[in-house]
Amino acid sequence: MKTLSHLFKKNTEWAEEIEKEHPGFFTQLVKQQNPEYLWIGCADSRVPANEIVGLMPGELFVHRNVANLVNHTDLNLLSVLQYAVDVLHVKHVMVVGHYGCGGVRAAMEDKPLGLIDNWLRQVRELYLRNRTEVDGLPTMHERVNRLCELNVQRQVMNVVHTTVVQEAWRRGQPLSVHGWVYALGDGLLRDMKLTVSSTQELEVMEKDFYL
Repeated sequence: MKTLSHLFKKNTEWAEEIEKEHPGFFTQLVKQQNPEYLWIGCADSRVPANEIVGLMPGELFVHRNVANLVNHTDLNLLSVLQYAVDVLHVKHVMVVGHYGCGGVRAAMEDKPLGLIDNWLRQVRELYLRNRTEVDGLPTMHERVNRLCELNVQRQVMNVVHTTVVQEAWRRGQPLSVHGWVYALGDGLLRDMKLTVSSTQELEVMEKDFYL
């Protein structure tokens, strides 16, 4: 049986390099994790959360799925969110999409792909609600990227409406939810200027927000 020995070799090299640069790092890491951030991102292999924001292991709690979706029936996502907020007491939740997302593009094209069609249904519905704006863009590249932005905005709103976030705000816990998009072409994050830190901010925002 092939054991992927080259990956174990790379792991050893990585661990040795970390220990060289930060003596005692793993000894301290095993004692606790105390991140301030939860990253909800896409499962795309080209979007490595820790590396993008330059954080070490233990500094970023991460949940990833296809098209960075926040479904209120997804017990995996909700469990991660609750643990991050209620136990780790993260101060920031970042919903991070990326331009050129294959899941978003698939939802736009509406070609049968199998089981994942059910997962992408809410992105498809988002596209249909915003079809005039999205289809008004000149190229498919631009249309996909615009829907990626709209999807991030929608998922931010889904996060802030979870009982986990609502209860955290109700008890006065500092917690902000942000919407970002990552560009594969240059490796840079784009701030969607959508940050919600309280029920009051949400109420103001919702007056002009519809997706």
